Amino acid sequence: MRNNRSNKNNGNGLGSQRVRLEFTYPNAKTVCLAGTFNDWSPASTPMIALEEGRWVKELTLPPGRYEYLMVADGEWLIDPLAQETAPNPFGGVNSVLIVPSGQC
Repeated sequence: MRNNRSNKNNGNGLGSQRVRLEFTYPNAKTVCLAGTFNDWSPASTPMIALEEGRWVKELTLPPGRYEYLMVADGEWLIDPLAQETAPNPFGGVNSVLIVPSGQC
């Protein structure tokens, strides 16, 4: 995961932030994100294919802690660039994304 963050106020005093996730999976035909930010829906957040098997997606999320996985051609995978992981109820681990409040 690579974070490029920018703040955006969502009207309730909490600033949403843009987060950029990147993933490399050279032979994938499709890669999507599934996590607590989209009710673990594997098809609702597709990533955009770049050159050389690289995939990218920008999300705008309010501050909080989010768990997620990459779904590459139906295979659920952790994000190798995630700074944190958490155990999941299926005996595996999820990647963790922390979106800070942006306040000093």
